[in-house]
Amino acid sequence: MANLLAVIAAPDRSTQAMLAGEALRQAASKLRHKIDVEIHTAQGVQQPLSASAIAAADAVLLLGEAAAQDVRFANSHTLLTSLEAVLADAEGQLKASLITPAASSALRIVGITSCPTGIAHTFMAAEGLSQAAQKLGHAIRVETQGSVGAQDTLTADEIRLADVVIIAADTQVDLARFVGKRLFSSGTKPAINDGENLVRRAIAEAKPHAASQASASQSAATPAAASQSEQRSGPYKHLMTGVSFMLPFVTAGGIMIALAFALGGIYAFDDAHKGTLAWALFQIGAKSAFALMVPILAGYISYSIANRPGIAPGMVGGMLAASLGSGFLGGIAAGFIAGYGTDWLNKKIQLGRNLDGLKPVLILPVLGSLLVGLLMIYVIGTPVAALLAMLTEALKSMQGSSALLLGAILGAMMAFDMGGPVNKAAYAFATGLIASQVYTPMAAVMAAGMTPPLGIALATKLFADRFTADEREAGKAAGVLGISFISEGAIPFAARDPLRVIPSLMVGSAVTGAISMAMGVELKVPHGGVFVLPIPNAVTNLGAYLVALVVGTVLTAVMLRVLKKPVTQ
Repeated sequence: MANLLAVIAAPDRSTQAMLAGEALRQAASKLRHKIDVEIHTAQGVQQPLSASAIAAADAVLLLGEAAAQDVRFANSHTLLTSLEAVLADAEGQLKASLITPAASSALRIVGITSCPTGIAHTFMAAEGLSQAAQKLGHAIRVETQGSVGAQDTLTADEIRLADVVIIAADTQVDLARFVGKRLFSSGTKPAINDGENLVRRAIAEAKPHAASQASASQSAATPAAASQSEQRSGPYKHLMTGVSFMLPFVTAGGIMIALAFALGGIYAFDDAHKGTLAWALFQIGAKSAFALMVPILAGYISYSIANRPGIAPGMVGGMLAASLGSGFLGGIAAGFIAGYGTDWLNKKIQLGRNLDGLKPVLILPVLGSLLVGLLMIYVIGTPVAALLAMLTEALKSMQGSSALLLGAILGAMMAFDMGGPVNKAAYAFATGLIASQVYTPMAAVMAAGMTPPLGIALATKLFADRFTADEREAGKAAGVLGISFISEGAIPFAARDPLRVIPSLMVGSAVTGAISMAMGVELKVPHGGVFVLPIPNAVTNLGAYLVALVVGTVLTAVMLRVLKKPVTQ
């Protein structure tokens, strides 16, 4: 028999609090446990817990924000949960409260992985977590939130029974399902590079995930807990969330435009072609998919900051940015203004439980849209449009040494951390420029991103003595990833020998990017690797593009041959 305590702090929900208390008593009796329940109502505290009861407790259930912050239980084993969870399954909550890391050497872990593009890092992080947990003797299930949506979705029972939740993500993840669970957040790289250490840290450092007052009163509107805001990576993570949602629109629009030009020529959009298939494809790509790029970017930057109440103000700001000619720069500004503005309004406007339901559907969309709209029209839109016009003109006029330098910088950035912040910064820059009809940086970035894994694959074939048997075998997979524009295929090699491998990759990618920019190669599609090259007009000056890719790949392999020492078997 266990000695259990429960503290229910819900002054504005007295009836539900009393029902939850009675449900816990009945469940404890059924499980043959002893439980004392303290309830905080608008009329005061009912059945306050004694100091001796707190000292003797095996576990404490805490319901409500005030209970979670109660200093009396700083040294107790606690489970943070909610009224809804207790009313739905009081017995399960009592069982969960008694589970501690010390209770069993084998823990039940659930996790979520996600990255901006939702391709390589998402699944590599999931694999890293799975292998690490299994090696340490723990059971684990990982949900991947990739470019095709959530896969291996966690069930409610798996979450309820989990001892620890690990979030390894570079974008915003909805955490509403994990209220009351011990949760640990990190980026994807720790899971990829050292999964065992991440799992150990998660077990040792995970803290109960608390729902904020806003999410408690309007969970449909703000699913992610506000307490997690301090764990986010700030503006970079919000920007990458926007970019990840924007990418499918850029890809679809770019391919449609390329097909339109292939079928109807470069004037497929004019009235002479109206009604033809080429004209229709141009309407789909340029007038629809591309028209949504900036609003989607701004809307989901705002969503990452303010959750669902931020989507409408962000998209309104993004539409204004597009119509005012401020493009992706204006969209980024609108997204951050809408997100931080809506989040501030959400925290400052307190209407009480009966009226809080108006906030997500009426008050926040109206006030947030008004705030970002007026600022975009009267303050930000015009100067940002002028700045974008200057940037666009400067990039279009780049020739000779200036184009070489920009291409080399973008190329080196793509190879520096292969999917990390520096890589994604270069990628986001090039992708955003597609909306302004500037396509040369995108060509340089994609070629430079393909070069690292392709160079490694070539080196494992030509200079096999520089690699172990496992690395030579992994080189085949790196080649496939390389032609698909998945730079992360080079990560395992860089992690084993970073001081030699990373400089080699950066040199090859810098040369690739420089050649591509200097030759004026344009690419209208932000992803796809070699598989988009056969599409007519997707790439201009295809011969020069292939030369840049081959030269960079060969140079990378040669650099690896020079810098790496022979492996002694």
